[in-house]
Amino acid sequence: MRRDDEEVELRRPPRFLPGEKVCSVAHVRNDGTFPGRDIGDVLVRKGDLGYVRDVGTFLQRFYIYAVEFVDRAVVVGMRGRELVSLDRPAEPARASIGESP
Repeated sequence: MRRDDEEVELRRPPRFLPGEKVCSVAHVRNDGTFPGRDIGDVLVRKGDLGYVRDVGTFLQRFYIYAVEFVDRAVVVGMRGRELVSLDRPAEPARASIGESP
């Protein structure tokens, strides 16, 4: 288990806010929860740009960011570790080396 999976993210504010421009740092495939697409289909590619539409929670531990990727015409739920901010330039450098904000 990864250390960040043990952490309760909800003890601190969300890393991203609605309207914030973000970039995916990971490929995201359909795990069966995205309707109309086959399991395993790539929904988002590393480097794709999107905008946070909403911030939710999962298991009362993690933030899940609903990110709209306009060029791909999808809204995908993503974890903070899968994204970097393009609106706050200092964030990507810290996120890429695994430091918490």
